[in-house]
Amino acid sequence: MNKKQHHIAVMVLAAGASTRMGKPKQLLPWKNTTLLGHVIQTAKASKASNVLAVLGAHADLIKSNIKEKVVFLENTSWQSGLGTSVTAGTEWLLQADIEFQGILIMLADQPLIDPEYLNMLIAISKQNPDKIIASAYKKRSGVPAIFPKKYADDLLKLNKDFGAKHLLQQEQLNVVKIPAAHRILDIDTQNDYEQLKRRNEI
Repeated sequence: MNKKQHHIAVMVLAAGASTRMGKPKQLLPWKNTTLLGHVIQTAKASKASNVLAVLGAHADLIKSNIKEKVVFLENTSWQSGLGTSVTAGTEWLLQADIEFQGILIMLADQPLIDPEYLNMLIAISKQNPDKIIASAYKKRSGVPAIFPKKYADDLLKLNKDFGAKHLLQQEQLNVVKIPAAHRILDIDTQNDYEQLKRRNEI
């Protein structure tokens, strides 16, 4: 008997203006591509079934400089907060002609996330299809995180005041936390980027 397929769609959030960086961090060089390109490569190398990248600030510039093939969605309300990008991406996925049981939300500035880690999240999601599977770090849970499709309505209600991390807090009794170890390190400033480059010798 065939086991039921567990399709996971990836939503990469890449809409920010990178104000602390002073330039679009999505396009900073990383390995053989850019930060955003690397995250797209990572998502596509995982067992996820679809990958969507949500853009906002500098959307045209980013699209013209990303060589990886991916579906781009422009969030015209990106200035209203990260939650609006999650909402826009969720709405697109629900309207698209694709099958998925969960949405894996990633950030464009977490280049240490690897396909093996995403596959671990996906495997645990398959074992716990009604649970949110989140990354555990700094005594809290965050993204990358997989939200079962039943949370779509909640994701559609996110805004600048109520983002995905608040949904994780609200649903903490229904969250499976997976240690992310060294993989979680956001890049917000040029110093963050330079330190990470030196550490990873790229």
